[in-house]
Parts: sequence; structure tokens; C-alpha cells
Amino acid sequence: MQDTDLRVGVIASTHGIRGEVKVFPTTDDPQRFKKLKRCYLVFRKEEIALTVESVRFFKQFVIVKFKEYSNINDIERFVHCDLFVAREDAIPLEEDEYYVADLIGHKVITDEGEELGELVDVLQTAANDVYQVQNESGEEVLIPVIPPCIISHNMEAKVTVVHLLPGLRN
Repeated sequence: MQDTDLRVGVIASTHGIRGEVKVFPTTDDPQRFKKLKRCYLVFRKEEIALTVESVRFFKQFVIVKFKEYSNINDIERFVHCDLFVAREDAIPLEEDEYYVADLIGHKVITDEGEELGELVDVLQTAANDVYQVQNESGEEVLIPVIPPCIISHNMEAKVTVVHLLPGLRN
């Protein structure tokens, strides 16, 4: 696995007896699975390349059939494994969209020049994503990913500029 590879889901369980799996998507748009051709998983430190044969949707899951497996007994050992794609196989992003993996580690500063800390995670909520920012002493600030709060991302410098609305700070 390369640092530039992207996690797209987690195999939650098997589905039926013909080798299908239920995948919990970790992408913001599960419909991207329709265009996915190749992916891989890491099982006991081994990367296993997979070819997507079919995709369908069931509740919050994506039901995926891999060309390499046609039996529940062969695929069930991969339950709870993460699915990854190489960056070159990832679906291209729209303007002003970013991969979460590229935002983690950004220095976060306010539009007034105050350094808040490092972006350590992006939490997904029903309303909007939330940036989890932590400073060196372990204090954290949660910043909603909404237009009034997110000013800019400088991907080269790894800096995100935010505006703190009243009440966002402890």
C-alpha cells in the first residue's frame, strides 16, 4: 500500500453464497463504485488485487462481486478488511473537492492569523462534514465544513484557512 492510495470502503460482511460482499463505503459518494474497475485489500500484510465484476446498492451498503471470487468460503476471510484504490484509479474530483487523505495533516489557521493546530480527521455527519483540529496540548476544535467557515485550502503548503463562527470554541 502506498501513502497515496485511498481507502474507499470496508468489507462489512458476505452477501449470499456466490462471493458477493457488503461494503460500507468510506467515500462521500457511494455511486463512484459503479465506475470502479480495480481495487485491492490488505490481508495479513499481503496486497490482494481485485477486479470489480458487479456493483449494486442495498441500504447504506454497496454489494460488490469480485471477478476473482465466486464462493462465500473463499471471500469470508476478508470480512473487516479495508478496500483501497490506487490514486490513478480513483474517480477524478470536481472543482473544490479534496480527498480526505490529502487534508489530514494540514496546518489550520484562522482568517485572523491564529494557528489552531493540525487537521487530524474529517468526521461525517448527516448535515455536513466536520474538521477535527487538534493543537499541541491536545485541545480540539470542531469546524463544520460549510462555506462561511472554510475560507481556503492550499494543498501545496498543506494549510487550511478557516473562519471561526461564534460558539465553535470551547
